[in-house]
Amino acid sequence: MNRKNILAIASIALLAIACDYQKNNNIKQADLREGDQYVYGVHPDSAAAQTKNKYTAKPENEVRANKIREKLFNDSTNTQGN
Repeated sequence: MNRKNILAIASIALLAIACDYQKNNNIKQADLREGDQYVYGVHPDSAAAQTKNKYTAKPENEVRANKIREKLFNDSTNTQGN
């Protein structure tokens, strides 16, 4: 066989393997919240009810987050690039 054929066969085999790569990446256990609209929504493709919750903004959290960002990213020894 020539190298092009071997390369084509290998690439097709890799693609076939990649289609089912998460077959073993799951936990086999009972879902206690199966069918719960609060967690999963009304349909598997819809947003969950808990994501529709709106919370009141707390300005003190924004101030604290900005202080943390300043502490982490405004350090003079932290330079980006070259």
